[in-house]
Amino acid sequence: MGDVLGKVGERLRHIRTSRGATLADLADATGISKSTLSRLESGQRRPSLELLLPIARAHRVPLDELVGAPPVGDPRVRLVPVRRHGMTVLPLTRQPGGLQAYKMIIPPRGEPDPRTHTGYEWLYVLSGRLRLILAEHDVVLGPGEAAEFDTRLPHWFGPAGAEPVEVLSLFGKQGEQIHMRTGRKT
Repeated sequence: MGDVLGKVGERLRHIRTSRGATLADLADATGISKSTLSRLESGQRRPSLELLLPIARAHRVPLDELVGAPPVGDPRVRLVPVRRHGMTVLPLTRQPGGLQAYKMIIPPRGEPDPRTHTGYEWLYVLSGRLRLILAEHDVVLGPGEAAEFDTRLPHWFGPAGAEPVEVLSLFGKQGEQIHMRTGRKT
């Protein structure tokens, strides 16, 4: 709890400065003195509900954002995008090891440069067209199409044209393959 409260000052300063507001502006909007606001931001004054509520109202942000409270009881997955090799990658799994799921948005990029590594990958095209080079194969997949392959084979994938492609990727360690059920009884 002390660590959460200890970072409130940093968050307060960041929110205020990112909005271009001065301490005087915030003091006028909240009725809290500039010196109290300054001490809150520097960590010299302990934040209280009495001080944080008017600041949250003035900035039009939820109180949880000011204190950095973790989401409680909210089942939604909060995706944090990562930029990797020009792609936007959204990890969909949180635990390390085992099967990993990603949503990737891949913009047009340079010439294909097939690589190898250990593992097994399954790709599903959400939108756009995906070019997959896998060993001697060069194929284009459209929305709703999937591919799976051993990543020890030289491979590269990216947009098939000038538009980005959006894919779901499941990646597992060597020997781990994806098993799909279609709902059909055999």
